[in-house]
Amino acid sequence: MRSGPLDRATSFCGKYGLKLPILLAPMAGACPPSLSIAVANSGGMGAMGALLTPPSGIRSWVQEVQSNSSGPFQLNVWIPDPKPRRDPENEARVRQFLETWGPPVPTAAGDAAVLPDFDAQCEAFLELAPRAVSSIMGVFPGAFVSRLKQRGIAWFATATTVEEAKIARDAGADAIIAQGYEAGGHRGSFDEAAAERQSVGLFALVPRLADVIDLPIIAAGGIGDGRGVAAALTLGASAAMLGTVFLRCPEAKTHPAWANALEHLEPEGTTLTRAFTGRLGRAIATDFVRAAGSHNAPPPAPYPVQRSLTTAMKEAGSAAGDYHRMQVWAGQSAAMAKPIPAADLVKQIWDQARNFTYAVMD
Repeated sequence: MRSGPLDRATSFCGKYGLKLPILLAPMAGACPPSLSIAVANSGGMGAMGALLTPPSGIRSWVQEVQSNSSGPFQLNVWIPDPKPRRDPENEARVRQFLETWGPPVPTAAGDAAVLPDFDAQCEAFLELAPRAVSSIMGVFPGAFVSRLKQRGIAWFATATTVEEAKIARDAGADAIIAQGYEAGGHRGSFDEAAAERQSVGLFALVPRLADVIDLPIIAAGGIGDGRGVAAALTLGASAAMLGTVFLRCPEAKTHPAWANALEHLEPEGTTLTRAFTGRLGRAIATDFVRAAGSHNAPPPAPYPVQRSLTTAMKEAGSAAGDYHRMQVWAGQSAAMAKPIPAADLVKQIWDQARNFTYAVMD
């Protein structure tokens, strides 16, 4: 007999040292230690998106969190993409297009698209031994998974489809992060070329995964309050992961222009785009994003080249406080974000979730 929503949540919390089944999403560049400290001290799980952070930075982040909280946290990293196929002619067109939105883009800007060493990041994860590590864009190598298990570190694998979840399960994942297409930031698709086609909504994905995957499901994408958490638990999840809803909390230290743009942002005010990085992600439908998606705009360069090409524009936009030229990721629940301390937000969300879950059970 399948366990009920609160039973699943209680079991998950007990296994991973949580007091409530709310996890902070690992938003690379938007997860300062202060936000994870607040979430973890409130009974949830903190998170670091380490995509752009070398091992030294990962160690510093962990040290600050552990100096201020005894709560659990996860460290997240992307599974590396194959080396991008460069198209110099198209990159020239992209640079020309971007110069209408910001400073001139150096010819060699795309050459600067170098990420931290993945293997070194993984070694740092093993050294630091968080309660969990999480993956996105694929699965960890088998040898690394074996070493995680030897160290007693759980692996939460992001999946955007049932097939991806099965691949992650067979590779040794301990839990599946079910990422619905409502989520802000990058899509976690294993096949980046299929990301648009594989746009599965969270509340179609979660119950199907619960039916066919015998692992805990962590629901992620478009959850902004306790009603969403309760719905996810009712549909088969053991916990919920939230990101955009925390971006207006003071501990998130979000750029004011970005944080203010989230207020009253309706679901249709966000869109999927490759304009910022070359990888598909959900962002605010800014003037730049709409222009980049028009028929006369050049196609974006592949990841991470496009990310480097857009750097000058994003930096100029940030300096000017112009969110239309900034990389402003946002999920479809953005309007539910509140400018209140993260601890208060966590409490509000879980109190509401419990009330709704009890009501469903009654």
